Amino acid sequence: MGMDADFDWRGRFLRYLASERQFSPHTLSSYGRDLDRLTRFMALHGPDRIDQLSERDIRRFAAECHRDELSGRSIARCLSAIRSLFRFLHREGVVEHNPALAVQAPKSPRRLPKTLDVDQIGELLELPDDGSPLAARDRAMMELIYSSGLRLSELVSLNQTDPDLADGSLCVTGKGRKERLLPIGRKAVEALQQWLERRPKLASYDEPALFVSSRGQRISPRTVQQRMDHWGQWLGISGKVHPHRLRHSFASHMLESSGDLRAVQELLGHADIATTQIYTHLDFQHLMSVYEKAHPRAQKGKKND
Repeated sequence: MGMDADFDWRGRFLRYLASERQFSPHTLSSYGRDLDRLTRFMALHGPDRIDQLSERDIRRFAAECHRDELSGRSIARCLSAIRSLFRFLHREGVVEHNPALAVQAPKSPRRLPKTLDVDQIGELLELPDDGSPLAARDRAMMELIYSSGLRLSELVSLNQTDPDLADGSLCVTGKGRKERLLPIGRKAVEALQQWLERRPKLASYDEPALFVSSRGQRISPRTVQQRMDHWGQWLGISGKVHPHRLRHSFASHMLESSGDLRAVQELLGHADIATTQIYTHLDFQHLMSVYEKAHPRAQKGKKND
């Protein structure tokens, strides 16, 4: 095994991910950035060729990333990209072993998702109706994310045929191309009806996308983020308003009211219930806050007379 100095390992690997693994452009871009970081490390510290990297080099690379203040999650993603790269190189007969297999990223403190409280949600979703299609579209998008717990990618990929407003249901294709059927709340149904009445002002009859831009084409994730940030600032809501924050709020409020972790897992489309369990920590934080304020022997900094 071995390779010559001109072997384009980065280009070959990314082409493999695009053609055989059919990764999305966004994922390919992330892999490319991680491999560029590895290339810069090799240029500074060696070795010269990818097949000469050792486990010690990979550990040093992870330590350099940590010193550059990359989060544990970002370092873990880099290491995952490198492990995938070496599996590909082994398949190509370039290397004999994978030096990144035993290297682990440092753990980051667990970040709990920021949510909007019920009053903030109410304020955000009662947007003033100026009769324009854009205001109706934005309200419908936000209502639908909060009503059904959609991911941003799921929202923008919706077609007109996906929601059944008479039945109050929505067919969504999530991660791994798995379909799930979700309920749509009454308020979201009303918002969608208002949007669909005004949608012909922006889009042609044969445009399949449910949500379109001002140019009449399927709306982009970036535009959705910008519009929600705009409304959050316009209403003076604390913290940045973005699609994922609405999804987090949906999950937290559902779990707080129902306590049914399995049902929330199904609604969110989480493959692993451990992903959903982060919301139990959010709920517990809320309970602890209430407890410490209300319980006479739990209040901090106060002495009983």
